[in-house]
Amino acid sequence: MADFYLRYYVGHKGKFGHEFLEFEFRPNGLLRYANNSNYKNDTMIRKEVFSHRSVMDELKRIVEDSEVLREDDSLWPPPDRIGRQELEIVSGDDHICFTTSKIGSLIDVNNCKDPDGLRGFYYLVQDLKCLVFSLIGLHFKIKPI
Repeated sequence: MADFYLRYYVGHKGKFGHEFLEFEFRPNGLLRYANNSNYKNDTMIRKEVFSHRSVMDELKRIVEDSEVLREDDSLWPPPDRIGRQELEIVSGDDHICFTTSKIGSLIDVNNCKDPDGLRGFYYLVQDLKCLVFSLIGLHFKIKPI
């Protein structure tokens, strides 16, 4: 899987400082996760775990099925004071890097100039977050049920 890399970032700078969620999958299977919330003096959470090749294959399949590599973010809402999202993917010869504002709901998606493209991005990000939260939760569970 030496030809696949993915990084996602969502964050903003507000009264609690720089709050963000970021994760990346490196070609060697390393999943790096960081979540920084200064709300009520929370500390940054950083986790690293190696993913099996089958997880990386599934990640690549999810990205390919989303067809997001065909999209263009030029008509998507630009980052603003509410926040920004970034998604970078390297898959074979394809290298994309999307930047847009935070998406509060599908209403925000439907009101943009490219709702179909942004909707694909929105759903892909939801799938990626679910996968990452599952992997982190399963790997670092303190008390297995």
